[in-house]
Amino acid sequence: MTSDAIIIDGYVDEPACLGVPPYISPYIRTVAGVFAERGITPDYVTIDQLRHDPLKVAGLCAYSYVVMIAGVTVPGKYLAGTPATLTELQQIGFTLRGRTVSLLGGPIGFGYSPQGGARAIAQAVSGWSAMLRGEPAAALDAYLSGGEPEGVCRYPDYDRWAVLGADIIRKHPLYPRVMCELETAKGCSHAVTGGCSFCTEPFYGLPNRRDVSGITGEVAALAAAGAEHFRLGRQPDLLAFGTTGGAEFPRPDPDALRQLFDGIRHAAPSLRTLHIDNVNPGTIARHEEASREALSVIVAGHTAGDIAAFGIESADPAVVAANNLKGDADAVFRAVEIVNEVGAVRRDGIPELLPGLNFISGLAGETAETFLQNEAFLQRILDAGLMVRRVNIRQLMPFEGTRAYTDNTLGQHDREFRQFKERVRATFDVPMLERVFPLGTVLRDVVIEVSGQVSFGRQMGTYPILCGVPLQLPVGTVLDAAVVSYGQRSVTALPVPIEINRLSPAALKWLPGISKKSAATVAARRPYADAAAFLSVVSADAVRPLLPFMRF
Repeated sequence: MTSDAIIIDGYVDEPACLGVPPYISPYIRTVAGVFAERGITPDYVTIDQLRHDPLKVAGLCAYSYVVMIAGVTVPGKYLAGTPATLTELQQIGFTLRGRTVSLLGGPIGFGYSPQGGARAIAQAVSGWSAMLRGEPAAALDAYLSGGEPEGVCRYPDYDRWAVLGADIIRKHPLYPRVMCELETAKGCSHAVTGGCSFCTEPFYGLPNRRDVSGITGEVAALAAAGAEHFRLGRQPDLLAFGTTGGAEFPRPDPDALRQLFDGIRHAAPSLRTLHIDNVNPGTIARHEEASREALSVIVAGHTAGDIAAFGIESADPAVVAANNLKGDADAVFRAVEIVNEVGAVRRDGIPELLPGLNFISGLAGETAETFLQNEAFLQRILDAGLMVRRVNIRQLMPFEGTRAYTDNTLGQHDREFRQFKERVRATFDVPMLERVFPLGTVLRDVVIEVSGQVSFGRQMGTYPILCGVPLQLPVGTVLDAAVVSYGQRSVTALPVPIEINRLSPAALKWLPGISKKSAATVAARRPYADAAAFLSVVSADAVRPLLPFMRF
């Protein structure tokens, strides 16, 4: 095979697909498969690598084909990578213009917005030879065959390309710690009634669901390429997997999910992470028993620390009605209860499966009262003793073609939005983190992504908790860490075992019961022969949960 093509990963973030490091999107792998089918082994580079070495951009012209995948349709905050900006897309396109065949694909075709709270503008990105319309791999295949760069998703072709392109993950800068986003379906059953007003997933039409054999074949190829981390994330509702018919909220098929998880386990017996993402709370509320059984199948087949992401968007019934949302506050609350019933059990100290909640501000029908109703909903969860893993709060990013593009309340409640976000972070997030990750919870295999006086890392998984370690650690360090303190959306943790006689005062101060002032005193009295000696100078009750992890 030759290497006459290169794929630029500009990263993607959609309602039903994530491709920001450590994730690699299915688009990248299937595009690689199209090239491989033609005897071309494509090179791979990320937008971050181009930022760090701008001379590489000029080097792109040496390839006959340059394909870039990019686009964000839901705004987020990122740690290990930043999606390509419109300016960067234009600059790269200008550099390549007339010097090679340059093709741009992915959700960027729906438009671009720099942030939540601003309309996405659908515009051609100058400099590029063509835009890959529709399914990027199918559009590339059509273009290389002499046709127009347009294509729809046909899973027999997709499955073949996904296998052929699996080896591209070896070229990811974070390999082998790469999370492979797996596709199980495109399109949304809720689109039967128009879908949620803001969502781009209905652009893909009604559900087109993939067979188990195609998914497991891809997983086997990825495992052979060294993949150990997988997420069933590219679909709007995993509980709808294997269902047929045109129901807006199909009844889950637990047997189909069992075949899927068993098949993945068989295809990748050494996997270390198997998580999920999107689950429709409306499905759970309408089919409680089937959903409970389906969730039990997921818990039996996945790895712990998983999240079922719920799009509540708003607890205000007026907003729910105006935007055709998936369920009202009572329905979503019931879904939270059911996921807790099945998934709140702990394995190795952490919950198996918890809900994650998404709120959106700027939707039609929103008033100042909306934010109070959202807060009341979250307080109801706290008061009921339930757990949710995280609450995402963002502003609407409307795209042309959605009803929210013209029917919204953008800019009308910015002050209330900021106040709501601040109150949630201060009054909900911290007690919830204390509930989900009690003191002494050990987080296994935390990967350091940012080095500093406080280094930051995460586990591989779905929305893993951000973990601050008050030590200077090299990027790429992997460690087990015990939770010792809480931030609004993060925890502070110390490496296990906690070396009391070696930790700096700056690290000791994070232990419960030890202040910045007393840390110096605690350090000055070292070494401690044992736990009893240590407890003679600190608050025994405060540090007791951490004693099993300390070494003297």
